[in-house]
Amino acid sequence: MTLPEGFDIQQFVQQVLAEDLGHGGDVTSNATIAKDARSAAELNARQSIVVAGIEMAAAFFRALDANVQVEMLANDGDRIGHGSTLMRLGGNARAMLAAERSAMNTLQHLSGIGTLTRQYVDAIAGTGAVLLDTRKTIPGLRVLEKYAARMGGAQNHRMRLDDGVLIKDNHVAVCGGVAEAVAKAKAANTGLDVQVEVDSIDQIEPALAAGADRLLLDNMDPAQLRDAVRLVAGRVPLEASGGVTLETIRFLAETGVDFISVGRITQSAPAVDIGLDYR
Repeated sequence: MTLPEGFDIQQFVQQVLAEDLGHGGDVTSNATIAKDARSAAELNARQSIVVAGIEMAAAFFRALDANVQVEMLANDGDRIGHGSTLMRLGGNARAMLAAERSAMNTLQHLSGIGTLTRQYVDAIAGTGAVLLDTRKTIPGLRVLEKYAARMGGAQNHRMRLDDGVLIKDNHVAVCGGVAEAVAKAKAANTGLDVQVEVDSIDQIEPALAAGADRLLLDNMDPAQLRDAVRLVAGRVPLEASGGVTLETIRFLAETGVDFISVGRITQSAPAVDIGLDYR
């Protein structure tokens, strides 16, 4: 998994397992399964999906059984069909059962993001527009959710507040106008490009005159987006955002904008159906 520097997979795995195991461990498995019992299992897709988090899922099983046998049959980013097997496992039955829910929750959630993201990417194929994710993520899971969005074909936008200047409508309101907000951001000399959100065509020229490096066109319909594309005429990249759905994204992409950001791919992606079937 190509995660940002500093993200500790093992620490994440231990935290998630601690949440699930509590102080007493898996009392049900301990009471019903012999300590030395062994089992084999398969992770099977029960729908067509884009895989994301398969190595993370394996890490949960390895954390509770260092000798577990793992056969990977899919990689992150793969599009696989209904009935496909992602992974085969063999090892201590108690450990496998104890790790199961943590592994499955993570894999189903991340693959859900990857799967929905790919649907959006496919919907704008051939238009030249690039899909972006947002900071609308579950607290504590941003790194993983943005990783899953990449596996689905999106590009990451800002990971944090410190890696990009994005002036939103509330910044504009406090500063007294788009031009004023952009001018202050440019004067701060952060070394970062300054992007500003505009929600009307008449804000575009003041933003550009103040030095904006990129515009976020917020909640504009296709006609407004086409007007904005004509007015800007390639001077800066344009990003469309706000209420984008699978039904509308193609119309927005065909206006000529460079990017479309969609919060839904991380905020509202349903978990996919993957089963762990014991043999």
